[in-house]
Amino acid sequence: MPKLSSPKVALVYDRVNKFGGAERVLLALHEIWPEAPLYTSVYDKKRTPWADAFEVRTSFLQKLPLPKSKHEYYPFLMGPAFETFNFDEFDIVISVTHEFSKAIITKSGTRHICYCLNPVSYLWSGHDDYFSGKPDWFKDLTQPMINYLRLYDKVICRRPDKYIAISKVVKERIKKYYGLNSDVIYPPVVLKDVVLSRQDHVLRSDFFLVVSRLVPNKRVDLAVKAFNELGWPIKIVGVGSQEEKLKGMAKKNIEFLGQLTDAELARYYESCRALIEPGEVDFGLVALEAQSYGKPVVAYGAGGSRETVIPSKTGFFFSAPTAKSLVETISEVNLDKIDPNDCATNAAKFSKERFKKEFLDYVRHS
Repeated sequence: MPKLSSPKVALVYDRVNKFGGAERVLLALHEIWPEAPLYTSVYDKKRTPWADAFEVRTSFLQKLPLPKSKHEYYPFLMGPAFETFNFDEFDIVISVTHEFSKAIITKSGTRHICYCLNPVSYLWSGHDDYFSGKPDWFKDLTQPMINYLRLYDKVICRRPDKYIAISKVVKERIKKYYGLNSDVIYPPVVLKDVVLSRQDHVLRSDFFLVVSRLVPNKRVDLAVKAFNELGWPIKIVGVGSQEEKLKGMAKKNIEFLGQLTDAELARYYESCRALIEPGEVDFGLVALEAQSYGKPVVAYGAGGSRETVIPSKTGFFFSAPTAKSLVETISEVNLDKIDPNDCATNAAKFSKERFKKEFLDYVRHS
């Protein structure tokens, strides 16, 4: 058992090439252990100024063509890349992962704690969404790789000494797919800390908002179809593989804003009428960010949203993963009955200080 009075800690993350909820987790962990280096498969320095706070150590994938932005071309190399790292100098290693960074190998004197964002989605819970709409030849071609990666994932999932899940939904998935127990520590909501300048308070609050990666399993297509029918204004924040497809579907009332800075995103949260969360989420961080600004949420009533949205108090659920269900719900509910103070109070329960305290207590006492 390592000495926890002043343990030497390392952080591990799948890849450093974007910014979102997982990266906010890493920054919060950095505040607890500022000297901890960050190990990762690939590092795109130009796209990740947030990582300047870390000493980033990369794998051999950093030297290969394409992986910094096209990591999906090397799924079979991601795990082996993490197996090459040596952690003998550390007492505790914390992997933050939704993919293969849990593959790291540690000796008995080093404790490995995995903060699991989700079991690898395209292999397990999100497999059908990832491959929906793909031609049969593509599914047939990739199935041997999927089978191999599932077997590999079943092996490496046993390497962490402890699992922490980001939500009860993810806890259930860890048990279902890996057969392992885990504890739950909710991620931090930090965006409300952004201070808006006076000129930022200029947007009208007659528009709805989506904040999401534009990938199939996020189901942003449902929001596009629904608001095509409604004709109401909606703004979509995010980028991803489906961006051009979604833009091609959208009518003039739908605006795509791309990737925003925290200050820009905070301005849209503060000014929107409500947030739309169209897909099943692992936790619901975006919903809490919107609530921190006093805004209600209309979300698909499954997954992590059930843990972050209080029905009829901070938002509403639509029951089926269809545009029709979203249209019916948003047309019937009274958003004005939602008290902004209730939303802000709910979001405050998921603060960064709460996260840091719970995580540090867990490391000290588990």
